[in-house]
Amino acid sequence: MTNLINPFEISEQVEFSADLCVKCNICTAACPVAPVTELFPGPKVVGPQWQRFRMNEERGDESPDKSVDYCSGCGMCTMVCPHGVKVMEINSRAREKLYDGKIPLRNRALGRSELMGKLGHKFAPLANWGANLRPARIVVEKVIGIHRDAPLPNFKFQSFREWFARHKPQATAPVRGKVAYFHACAGNYFETAVSKAAVLILAHNGYDVVLPEQNCCGLPMQSNGEFDAARSHACRNLDHLAQYARAGIPIVGASTSCTLSFKSDYREILQLDHPDRDVVAENVYDISEFLLLLHRRGELKTDFKPLDFGGTLLYHAPCQQKAHNMGQPALDLFELIPGLDVRLSDASCCGIAGTYGYKVEKYDIGMAVGKPLFDQVRDIGASKPVICDSETCRWQITHATGAQSVHPISLLAAAYGLMELYRLSGNFGL
Repeated sequence: MTNLINPFEISEQVEFSADLCVKCNICTAACPVAPVTELFPGPKVVGPQWQRFRMNEERGDESPDKSVDYCSGCGMCTMVCPHGVKVMEINSRAREKLYDGKIPLRNRALGRSELMGKLGHKFAPLANWGANLRPARIVVEKVIGIHRDAPLPNFKFQSFREWFARHKPQATAPVRGKVAYFHACAGNYFETAVSKAAVLILAHNGYDVVLPEQNCCGLPMQSNGEFDAARSHACRNLDHLAQYARAGIPIVGASTSCTLSFKSDYREILQLDHPDRDVVAENVYDISEFLLLLHRRGELKTDFKPLDFGGTLLYHAPCQQKAHNMGQPALDLFELIPGLDVRLSDASCCGIAGTYGYKVEKYDIGMAVGKPLFDQVRDIGASKPVICDSETCRWQITHATGAQSVHPISLLAAAYGLMELYRLSGNFGL
């Protein structure tokens, strides 16, 4: 019996969505990179327009794909396309073929955030000192191409998992069940306060928080063309998380880029063939998304104390948060906090785009992309904290403006009285 090809399965493949492109250029108008550099001709050109020229065999110097590496992967093009073309996803998959397994050392280093966290956090004071040593940064720029001024995170000596093993918060009544928390690399080694705030809030709202075995989501590797390594990390995560998803236990994360990887990247970019890919995706929630869902069910505790920062705070919804297609749930949660006045930024992107803005040839592009946001931060007052869901975006905002940047969950924890927000330093203490 002849096996028939399902036309619906074919139409769902990223590359075939290029046939839906009518060259309206809406994606190019929305792209934050194309207006600031001539090195990137725009998402329509390098995406659906050039997709027809891409072959599986070896390509030479005449290949048009080289400029696809200047796509930041922000996803704005896919979000605005009126015909459902997976423009960013086409570009991401083209980048994999561009590198063809020949990944530069710089890309491999930027893709190993988990490894850097494991090695660096045990020597946090020394590692942080070295990362801020100007001569060392210049050498790194010259040798492997990471810009000397790119914002590096600070290692925390005690990882979040080490803290959780000793200080796991107990669920308060009424107990509603279990939640599996995906802390991600940043939440375990760099921004441990964000993970602490998340689990404290979940426990305060009646959830027994468990920490599944987990590793890097694979997004840094995917963004740098290392798809085989990204797929390996993704499959291990699915193996670890499947038992929770099948049991109906919500999987909640505070890193909006990591939760997006579970929801869409594993399917549309990495194209994983894993039996639990979809069931995990259906049970993954961004932390603000999950808390707003609780509120709509009447289950979220609203015993918030007032927060007053002497004026309006700016909230920047990062590109990958927008790609969840869930609106801005953080803004709805902020309305529950007495005295808190928050305005949504109308800037499209901060420019860092994960690891994009770290690269020496793209640093200035990233800063130019982020300028409208940085100007808004300065206009509203750099002495006030800026709110943003993405860790790399927060680091970029602070680097460019000097303003402290905080995760929405940190403000909620402060309003609950679970953690103290030190307004000037931007640090959180228990």
